[in-house]
Amino acid sequence: MAKIVDITDKLSFEGNPVLKIRDVELAVNGDAATMLKIMALKNDDLNDEQKTLRMIDLLLSEESQDKLAALKLPFSDYSIVLTEALNLVTGEDEPGEAETRTMT
Repeated sequence: MAKIVDITDKLSFEGNPVLKIRDVELAVNGDAATMLKIMALKNDDLNDEQKTLRMIDLLLSEESQDKLAALKLPFSDYSIVLTEALNLVTGEDEPGEAETRTMT
């Protein structure tokens, strides 16, 4: 019989993270397949605007995209939403305890 290793306890099944803008909540797709598609976009021959739109398509459900569109954000703010969504699913810029530096 083949060896079986149960890694269930090592995995996180928390579900999708959420971005909040005022009273609007946007669920962000944080699954591995989505992130691999986003990483592949970096090598595509698309302009920045096309990449931004494609990433939003991947990261946000249709419902969340509709909510985002209803906010009528300027492109600079739209880009911030994309950056924060990416940070949220990659774990970058997570809030944490500030490092305390001591002088000796």
